[in-house]
Amino acid sequence: MHNRSAAPEMEVLSPDDCWDLLREVSVGHLAVLVDGHPEIFPVNYKVDNTALVFRTGEGTKLAALAGDAAVALEADGTGGEPRRAWSVEVKGRAQILEPSPDLMKGPGLVLFPWQAGPKDHFVRIVPRSVTGRRFVVTSPLTWWNHLDDAPRADLA
Repeated sequence: MHNRSAAPEMEVLSPDDCWDLLREVSVGHLAVLVDGHPEIFPVNYKVDNTALVFRTGEGTKLAALAGDAAVALEADGTGGEPRRAWSVEVKGRAQILEPSPDLMKGPGLVLFPWQAGPKDHFVRIVPRSVTGRRFVVTSPLTWWNHLDDAPRADLA
């Protein structure tokens, strides 16, 4: 698909802006490798200084995070000016944390999983990069559908 109008303005966000936006939402999509294939899991997280922390239970996600695994987390939101959206991506390493008094006073105190069941494991994403974009949400009516100009068979 092609957009016939000029490309809408996109703003590259600073790391500080990215962290501010990550604090505004609590759900992201965590990408990990499972048996050499990418898997994506929704997680609710909290920002802890310049890291992200989430809780999880036993299973595929936790097994994939063992051993200082490379991960990415993407979060999105809308707000600010009318028709504005943003997307932030955090790439880094996962560290499975031992529960501690400091953890339970900080993000662990207010980190409640949405799904029922035991979520006894805390994971910190230590970022290597934090990038983000803010952009205007384009009206669907502005997009050209390539089928509009396709040759048509005469049905007469």
